[in-house]
Amino acid sequence: MYEGVVQDLIDELGRLPGIGPKSAQRIAFHLLRADPEEVARLTTVLTEVKATIRFCTRCGNVAQGELCRICSDPRRDQTKICVVEEPKDVVAVERTREFRGTYHVLGGAISPMDGVGPEDLSIRELLLRLADDTVTELIIATDPNIQGEATATYISRSLRGTGLNITRLASGLPVGGDLEYADEVTLGRAFEGRRPMHE
Repeated sequence: MYEGVVQDLIDELGRLPGIGPKSAQRIAFHLLRADPEEVARLTTVLTEVKATIRFCTRCGNVAQGELCRICSDPRRDQTKICVVEEPKDVVAVERTREFRGTYHVLGGAISPMDGVGPEDLSIRELLLRLADDTVTELIIATDPNIQGEATATYISRSLRGTGLNITRLASGLPVGGDLEYADEVTLGRAFEGRRPMHE
């Protein structure tokens, strides 16, 4: 334990996701040793982010205005929506340069253990977006874990009978991976998602 404000700083940093007690202490002491200008820049950016960044009213991605840059881009394919859990997932998909449609950010995944149900996510907003029949394909890109699977299944069942083409991102073995190290679920997914090889 440190004195007063130093301990307060460590405690606040420790509340950030992915930052444990040792990391919080390391960051705190880095900030103590940093130039005042460096700390002032960080303070300014944090204040500006909180004052100017909001969530897109259409898809839930981070935005500086009412709509994010993707939703406001007329070149994007409005007939396809890729459903992701968090804004960071939008960035991951965009890096592939394979998808030119729009997104819908759920704000998490269904997790009864953590007290997160379908009503805590933006699933209702997604269903409203699909009501006008503009969208022809819904790509579910939730994480390939128990919570992501539960979320994907819930959305898929909610849309049963609508005629909408619902797809799920393929998952399986990573490039450069070894079969012997793959778990049963990953290997099973790789078998399910197998494709014909063309000569």
